Amino acid sequence: MIGRRRFAVLALPFAAAGCGASPDPGLYTLAVRSGPALPKGPRIVQVRDIGLPGYLDRKEIVRSTEDYKLDVRANSWWGEPLGGMLGRTVVLELGQRLPNSKVYSEAGSITLDPNAVVGIDVQRLDADKAGNVILLAQVAIQFNRPTRQAARNFSITRAVPTPDTAGHVAAMSDAVGELADGIAAMLQ
Repeated sequence: MIGRRRFAVLALPFAAAGCGASPDPGLYTLAVRSGPALPKGPRIVQVRDIGLPGYLDRKEIVRSTEDYKLDVRANSWWGEPLGGMLGRTVVLELGQRLPNSKVYSEAGSITLDPNAVVGIDVQRLDADKAGNVILLAQVAIQFNRPTRQAARNFSITRAVPTPDTAGHVAAMSDAVGELADGIAAMLQ
């Protein structure tokens, strides 16, 4: 038989572990933002897998990288890997902006001979000291028939409407929507 004192000593680590356990994480996704429909564009557009820096390639949502510190929202996670979610969002947004084009993702099961291939490298997608979301990205497009290339750097700043995670993700969604506007204009 275990005495009360001995039981309390044995049970203490288990009680402490239970107190520190966090509730289920909040899962978030980027929202698709509509934009202006443009009259022309390549008939078939492929969006390549999006390049991400390692600090963004995690399940936790990165709030900021200011002051040499990675600030993550510990209990706020992406509902899917960020690279795939960005790719899916951009494909949907470009499809809406280019109604006469067929837009598909390299990551999907569709294989068509594209008239344009879009490559996107994201360098930053987090908040600055003022709390604004910064999206830095490079976009390169390879056109076929006729062959030509286009490239552009994007620097997009969006105000965060509320200081919580939902506000941060809303500003990120707005920034990605603005990026899609720019890419659609490049595809004209």
